[in-house]
Amino acid sequence: MFIRNERSLKEFIQLYPVISTLIIIHLILWLIINFLQLPIGREIYQWGVGSNFMIYLGDYWRFVTPIFLHGDLMHALFNSFSLALFGPALEQMLGKVKFLLAYLGAGIIGNIATYMFEDLNYFHLGASGAVFGLFGIYAFMVSFRKHLIDQGSSQIVMTILIIGLAMTFLRSNINIYAHIFGFIGGFAIAPLVLINVQSYSPWRRRRYRYDDDDSIQFDPNRWNKKRRIPSQLKKNIIWIVLGILVLLGLLSRF
Repeated sequence: MFIRNERSLKEFIQLYPVISTLIIIHLILWLIINFLQLPIGREIYQWGVGSNFMIYLGDYWRFVTPIFLHGDLMHALFNSFSLALFGPALEQMLGKVKFLLAYLGAGIIGNIATYMFEDLNYFHLGASGAVFGLFGIYAFMVSFRKHLIDQGSSQIVMTILIIGLAMTFLRSNINIYAHIFGFIGGFAIAPLVLINVQSYSPWRRRRYRYDDDDSIQFDPNRWNKKRRIPSQLKKNIIWIVLGILVLLGLLSRF
């Protein structure tokens, strides 16, 4: 479920438009706010950053807007990479609308918890609460909808979840409440969004093309092509992915 095998960036965008849009928003906002440091970027940051005091005064949109903002490039890249790795299977299974509602719902629950349990001077931003919500949905699948997720994917999810939770408590500058309650929010939302869904399948895509006569043509040699992923790499792909995630997490400052 988590090994990306799209043939191009264009194909990834076509298959997973919600995830692609979220990642583009992450990077554009980082570019405007952090890299170019445009005046409008400062206004966007001040208007959208999670501020418990401003929420107390009535800025309730700040339960949503911090999900799209990040502290620096590594922060944006880490959350975007996590979304690109773990989100596609869910976007295919749930569909665009339910996936977006589940993602934002988990992030909002994490931000509400941050408001409830942190002091009024607390500031926060980042999509990690929403990303942990995706892990919450997977954890629900592992626990109660085993037919929707294969054993290998279950092991990957639970291993990375344990690492992510450990890092939440071991590292500084982490919004613990957003992570924990984002996960709980995803777990709570899961039974609602998983109704009547099919398990993820890389074959549920268009493997054909239309010619002028609208006939479907298949490549007769498609099964004889060389494997794109070497066997040795395949054997160690889980540990490679884990290593990259841990490394990026350690480099991220938020």
